Amino acid sequence: MRRRAAIRRLHFLSAWPGLDWSLMCLVAGLTAFGGLMIYSTEIADNLSHGWQHWLFGGVGLFIAFAIATLRYDRLLQWHWVIYGLTNLSLIAVMVIGSSAKGAQRWISIGGITIQPSEFAKIGVIITLAAVLHLRPAKTLTGMFRALAITSVPWGLVFLQPDLGTSLAFGAIVMAMLFWSQANPGWLLLLASPVGSALLFNVYFPGWLLWSIAIVVTAWTTLPWKIPAALGALGLCVGSGKLGSVFWNILKDYQKDRLILFLDPEQDPLGGGYHLIQSRIAIGAGELWGRGFSQGTQTQLNFIPEQHTDFIFSAVGEELGFVGCIAVLIVFWLICLRLVAIALSSKDNFGSLLAIGVLAMVAFQTVVNISMTVGLAPITGLPLPWMSYGRSSLLTNFIALGLVESVANFRHRKSFQA
Repeated sequence: MRRRAAIRRLHFLSAWPGLDWSLMCLVAGLTAFGGLMIYSTEIADNLSHGWQHWLFGGVGLFIAFAIATLRYDRLLQWHWVIYGLTNLSLIAVMVIGSSAKGAQRWISIGGITIQPSEFAKIGVIITLAAVLHLRPAKTLTGMFRALAITSVPWGLVFLQPDLGTSLAFGAIVMAMLFWSQANPGWLLLLASPVGSALLFNVYFPGWLLWSIAIVVTAWTTLPWKIPAALGALGLCVGSGKLGSVFWNILKDYQKDRLILFLDPEQDPLGGGYHLIQSRIAIGAGELWGRGFSQGTQTQLNFIPEQHTDFIFSAVGEELGFVGCIAVLIVFWLICLRLVAIALSSKDNFGSLLAIGVLAMVAFQTVVNISMTVGLAPITGLPLPWMSYGRSSLLTNFIALGLVESVANFRHRKSFQA
C-alpha cells in the first residue's frame, strides 16, 4: 500500500518536474495570510470578503498549477490573438462598462464584476515578451516597435481613467526593454517627459538641471548628435508646458491622490483622510502590534474599505513593525525567485515573461506599501496576493502560472513553432 501511494505521488508530481515549489509556497502562504488580515478588518461588520479571498485564492492556485503544465513557448503562436483580445476587452469597458468613483473600469458578466485592465497586464507582458524575443531592443527600431505595440492598451487604460494600472504598464515596459538590452540612456529619454512635466511646474531650477542631463544623454546615445540634442531639449520644453494641460484633464480625485500625500492635513476629512488614518494605524502598532483583531483603527473602521488597497495598514497596526518586516521579506523572496527563473530560462521569451511579472509584482508592492505610509501618492494599486480584489488576485495567479511554466520547462527541448 505504501509503495502504491508513493507511486501515485510520483505520478502526480511528474507533471511539474521543474516547478519552483518555494515560489509557489511563498505565494500560497501570502494569499492565506492576506485572507486572514482581510477577515480581521471585517470582524465587526460580519462581512465575507476574507472567505471570498481564500476561495478565489484557491481557484487561482489551481489555475497556476494548470498553466504550469502547459508549454509557455506555445504562446509565441498566439501572442497577436492575445493582444487583440486584450484591446477588445479594454474597448468593451468603454462601451458597456460600469462606472464607480469617477472611473469606468468594470464589466459585469453573469453577475460577476471583472476589471479587464488587470488582465490586460498579462496580455501586455505576453505580447511584449514575444515581440522582444523576435526582435530585441538593442536597436532603436526594435525598441520603438515594442513601444508602438504596447501604447495601444496603455492608452485605452489611461482613458478609463485608471492611473495606477497605466503606471504599472510603464514599469513593466521599462523593465522588459532593459532586460532586452535596450540602451539605459534610451530608457532615461523615455522617462524624461514625466520628469520634465513635474519639475517644470514644481521646481524650475530642477527642470533646468534635468534638461541638461537629458540633452547630454541624447548627444551621447543617439545618432545624429546635434538634431538628437535639439530634439531632446524641445521634448523637455514641450512636455513641461504640456504638464499643466494634462493636469487639467485629470479628475479632481486623481489630482488629490497625486498631491495630498505631501501634506494630507490640507484636507483631513476628504482626500487626505485615508492617508492620515493609515499612518496613525501603522504607528499605533509599534514593534509587536496590538494583536490580531485588536487594532482600534482597523476594528472601528477608521480606514474605509481597508480590505482593498490599505490592507498593509492592518498588518502594521495589529502585527506591528515585526509583521511588516515579515511581509516585506516574503515579497523580497518572491522577487528573488522570479529573478532566478528569468536567469535560468532556456530562451529569451521565458526570461522576458518572468521579468515582466517581476516588474508588475515589485512595482505594485513598492507603490502600495509606500502610499500607506505617505511616501507615494494614492494610486489605487492593490498589494499583490493580499488586497481583496478578484480580478487582481486571479491576474497575479495567472502570472504566477506563466512563470512556473517557464521554470517547469526550462530544462526541456524547446518547442519549435
